[in-house]
Amino acid sequence: MAMAPFLLALAGLLLLSCSAARRSSAPFEQLAQEFVYESLANSPVAATQAGYHQHAGRRLDAELDDFSPAAIERQRRWLRDMRLRLARVAAGGRLDPEQRVDYDILQDQIALALLEWDEIQGWRHNPTLYVELVGSALYVPFVLEYADKEVRYSHIIQRLQAIPRLAAQARSNLISAPELWTHVAMEENQGNLSLIDTLLRQACPSPQRPAFDAAAGPALRALQDLNQFFKDTLSRRPADWRLGPQRYAQKFRFASATDQSPPQILAAAEAEMERTRREMDRLARRLLGQPSDSGNGDPHAAIRQALDQIARRHATPQTYFQAAQSDLEEARAFVRQKDLLTLPSHDNLKVIETPEFMRGIYSVGGFSSAPPLEPHLGAFYWLTPIPADWPAERVESKLREYNFYALKLLTIHEAMPGHYVQLEYANQVQPPLRRIIRSLFGNGPYIEGWAVYATELMLDQGYLNHSPELRLTFLKQQLRVFANAILDVRLHTLGMTDEQALRLMMQDAFQEREEAEGKLRRAKLSSAQLPTYFVGWRDWHRLRARVQEIEGSNFNLKQFHERALRAGAVPLPALCRLLTGQPL
Repeated sequence: MAMAPFLLALAGLLLLSCSAARRSSAPFEQLAQEFVYESLANSPVAATQAGYHQHAGRRLDAELDDFSPAAIERQRRWLRDMRLRLARVAAGGRLDPEQRVDYDILQDQIALALLEWDEIQGWRHNPTLYVELVGSALYVPFVLEYADKEVRYSHIIQRLQAIPRLAAQARSNLISAPELWTHVAMEENQGNLSLIDTLLRQACPSPQRPAFDAAAGPALRALQDLNQFFKDTLSRRPADWRLGPQRYAQKFRFASATDQSPPQILAAAEAEMERTRREMDRLARRLLGQPSDSGNGDPHAAIRQALDQIARRHATPQTYFQAAQSDLEEARAFVRQKDLLTLPSHDNLKVIETPEFMRGIYSVGGFSSAPPLEPHLGAFYWLTPIPADWPAERVESKLREYNFYALKLLTIHEAMPGHYVQLEYANQVQPPLRRIIRSLFGNGPYIEGWAVYATELMLDQGYLNHSPELRLTFLKQQLRVFANAILDVRLHTLGMTDEQALRLMMQDAFQEREEAEGKLRRAKLSSAQLPTYFVGWRDWHRLRARVQEIEGSNFNLKQFHERALRAGAVPLPALCRLLTGQPL
């Protein structure tokens, strides 16, 4: 589609929403709009992902992010200035409840960004930042049909031309890195080389092939040189991946926006793990026909035996994708049958392979929503294929972990009625500026918590005829939710070792080694994200209980779901205030 008419229409909608607001709130709306679009202009790759294509005469789709010292300092100054300007606008106390939520979201986003720029400084220590930026810069215009293919390829070519500059900035900026981060960056960068040299080159329209080839050569050499720098130089400058208690607490606060601290979350997750294991033991004994302890000295022998039986039923590497697609249709039909909520009127969801440059952190799968500024475009349920060169033991480990039942649960979580449905609702939030704020800066516990809550909801409503095997598999995955939180807090703040982490996941949470090692790797690559599943699941249940308490006999489950989803991805304590006027 043509970009100019879309942007003119968007601008008109935004101006209309501002003019319709009360005079006292107009300054906040204008400042919030400035923050959103300047934030996107500061990151052209993120702008393309969000569906924002032009800014102040710049074609953002043709640009790469700038990590020069001058650009970094400009962003720092701009963020500090915006923080003060927003605070001054809000000081009058004339924001309505919805605007107050948006204000808090923006201030948390600024605080998180400044923590990253000033304290954590991933641009100096995280090579995957640059590698994944390159991959997204090229892959998103390839798969997201925001314009004709020839137009999008012209943007890809211009971004290829900018890769040598970004690679040089990476070599200049990176002073040290954890060994794992360097290793993963090299792996993912091989994915970038393959993306350019194979997928993009083969699909390039013939008239643009000479320009593509001319840009691809220097880009490939720059990325190869970058990998050599990672291997020869950065690998000899080790750094610690742990945030430490103080920085972790700050990041957790701004990223989660929950009313609970990391130590409180840790204690709650450990208690839930113990409770869930007891429930699993009772269910496993019923499945096995074992009324009492077998006496072999392993208190969880029945659970292990039952899970082992369940794990034997699984797809093959060749049928993995087909099974997920069938599960998607089955889940969609069940949601409609039970009338749990109104599903999106259109279907723009595609099941595709996880891009190679993202497989370091998405070792199993994930979800990529439609752009908030172009919600009609595609949404993607990613599944990471099993590499053809894996040994049989490793393949079997992954297929056992994502067996017949677990793959159904993954599909519910990522797509139906999990992330896909939640984010399609988010793309309908009005006015448009509010939709964009709550999509771009959506609250992690709200998003991940909904997916976990929705999966449990499906089972409670009788999905797969109340299968005890499915329930036991879900409870095992709940242990993973709890272990995620325990792992993240203990690794980053309490010095948990690799051995302790693997014991937690494999012995206490019954995970296969392949899954446990992948999760440990993810925990070292990220921070304050893994607890969002537990924090959000817990707070979704707290929210539902609070609304039921207030509404009494008038409570309607479908209406609750739709009201909560129509608000967009706001922090759950804030959502409780919006729905009830009372705290969570």
